[in-house]
Amino acid sequence: MEYLKAFLVGGVLCAVGQILIDKTKLTPAKILVSYVVAGVVLGGLGVYQYLADWGGAGATTPLTGFGYNLAKGVKEAVQEDGLLGVLTGGLKASAAGVTAAVFFGYLAALIFKPKDKS
Repeated sequence: MEYLKAFLVGGVLCAVGQILIDKTKLTPAKILVSYVVAGVVLGGLGVYQYLADWGGAGATTPLTGFGYNLAKGVKEAVQEDGLLGVLTGGLKASAAGVTAAVFFGYLAALIFKPKDKS
């Protein structure tokens, strides 16, 4: 059942993104940034926690989950370190994910050789 919930939540988030790409004049970059900002806002308000608890990886893996992770890290760091946590919390919370993305991106660049489209 956990896999089904994750599939449903992740699928709905991706379907909304695809609809925004197809039906609006928003660029994919603006939609991606909007997803991160939505995750930060919903995470800061405490709303996204319910979705993350119910949907599991389907809610925490997409870009909204990244924004939620940033907000959660800032909230925890502010409780521990005070005002300095506003600057450091998001970086601490997302460091592992960003490092993995950079590492695997670099690995893919080493393995695959890009070619010109012409």
